[in-house]
Amino acid sequence: MYTVEELFRHHGKQLSLELLAGKGGLKRTIRLPEVQRPGLSLAGYLKNHVHKRILIFGRVEIEYLKDLSQEERINRLEPLLTVHTPAIIIARRYRPLRELIALCDKLELPLFRTPISTMSMIGKLTLVLNDEFSPSMTCHGTLVEVFGVGVLLQGDSSVGKSETALGLIERGHRLISDDIVHVKKKGDHLLEGFGAELIKHHMEIRGIGIINVANLYGIVCVRDYKNIEIVVKLEEWDDGHLYDRVGIEDKYCEILGVKLPFHLLPVKPGRDVVLLIETVALNHRLKIMGYNSAKEFHMKLTETISSKGNLNRFNSYKKIVQSQKS
Repeated sequence: MYTVEELFRHHGKQLSLELLAGKGGLKRTIRLPEVQRPGLSLAGYLKNHVHKRILIFGRVEIEYLKDLSQEERINRLEPLLTVHTPAIIIARRYRPLRELIALCDKLELPLFRTPISTMSMIGKLTLVLNDEFSPSMTCHGTLVEVFGVGVLLQGDSSVGKSETALGLIERGHRLISDDIVHVKKKGDHLLEGFGAELIKHHMEIRGIGIINVANLYGIVCVRDYKNIEIVVKLEEWDDGHLYDRVGIEDKYCEILGVKLPFHLLPVKPGRDVVLLIETVALNHRLKIMGYNSAKEFHMKLTETISSKGNLNRFNSYKKIVQSQKS
């Protein structure tokens, strides 16, 4: 439940909001991430008016109300100002009408003023509300930026996520968050990951303790947020598990309804996990550019075998590929 008070406290400075009346209504709930200008509603046409939106009064609305008599102003404003209306914002630092101030104080409806122009205010406030209302979650893992790609490292506790991230940082890559990653959905297909304010730029390394990455390696090795593009799960090597050795079929996992490329990476002594993560990130960038190494190799091999007419070798290769998929 998001309130007007939270909007004012967190974004009041950014939006240059000044509270003029209705202080007692700051606990009102904002139910929709939408704003609107009253428009025809001020003329009495309320058929499609949505009372749950924040109202923005600009020059047109203020000038229109000034042309009305005091009684007409009250008659036009009263139907708009209900218990469901979260707040009213007057743009361009216009002086609010006395009737509007009186009604907002009477109904305990927050009335704000801002120097920002009407259309700019609508755009900025819409972005703020969409961000606040975006679906979000918290997951266990470590988020790093490798060659510009946001990689979410997951796996069981003590599998080596933090140590892998530390190795990546030493090679010049960046840490976003360790242990706890907050994920927020941006639009329909983007996931933004960031860390909690308390543990920002910190890591826990078993046997060493808590370290501040920004202090040790420099501020260039950290950043506050990054879009998650790949999920890599680290797990201890299992000899009984058949790991993917071809990579023709892309695998995905789903977070907040968004499908992300997924890689299962087995860990055992002697494997350079840091190098493997870098390779995953670079290979992902190649795929985005339209180049898929595994599929290209598969096509070349198929053409070579077919041209030689060696169907037995071709069928053997097909069985290997099918076993990897299953």
